[in-house]
Amino acid sequence: MVRAAERAARTSVWLEGKVRRGGRGGQPSGLDRDRITEATVRLLDAEGLAKFSMRRLAAELNVTAMSVYWYVDTKDDLLELALDAAFGEIALPEPDADEDWRDQLRALARKYRSLLVRHPWLSPLAGTFLNIGPNNLAFARVVQRVIRRTGLPTHGLAAAISSVFQFVYGFGTIEGHFNARSADFGMTADEYFKHAMSAVTQDPQAAEVVKESEDIMAARGGDTVHEMWERDFDFALDLLVAGIEAMVARG
Repeated sequence: MVRAAERAARTSVWLEGKVRRGGRGGQPSGLDRDRITEATVRLLDAEGLAKFSMRRLAAELNVTAMSVYWYVDTKDDLLELALDAAFGEIALPEPDADEDWRDQLRALARKYRSLLVRHPWLSPLAGTFLNIGPNNLAFARVVQRVIRRTGLPTHGLAAAISSVFQFVYGFGTIEGHFNARSADFGMTADEYFKHAMSAVTQDPQAAEVVKESEDIMAARGGDTVHEMWERDFDFALDLLVAGIEAMVARG
């Protein structure tokens, strides 16, 4: 294990030259870094980031906490490995394929959103670490190559990526945490939505805002929370794509 001062100075597990290291002499049998990372993702999905600990992971693996430290130096190292492992779930398109950039961009946005919803713990980690693992870099490279095909000038490419994928990050984060909150209450998303709306309307000021929003909610459509999420996301994504097209047309 590393000392606190050394830990504070570190920037990323991917820059430490230890990601591909083998076990050290006397390491416990039956363990490897991939197995430990897979167990970490599984625990984070089941129990959330706040409850995750090296001791809890060791119990899941049926080993001692010290055994895990044969393969990683810190809990942060392990979380960073789990973050990149999750990004490996995204099936990436071939950016140079004979396919419209709009379709590829929409597909990437939907896959990123699904990842954030499936793993609610991912968004705070993505905002904490450098995100330079191999899977994250592969995702970033494909996104850049698709955005380059839009026809935007080079000076606008970074902003275009931000406008789309920071939107997706925010949307997927809220959706994922809403679903997690519903599960914490032992409710479905629809049940929790009805419960929350009933509670909100008991406050006079909140009830006034809800009243003013009735036409928006009615026009929004969707019989379930899932349908509302889908309609909102698709329309917002269309707005972003239309914005890119408009900027290209402006030259």
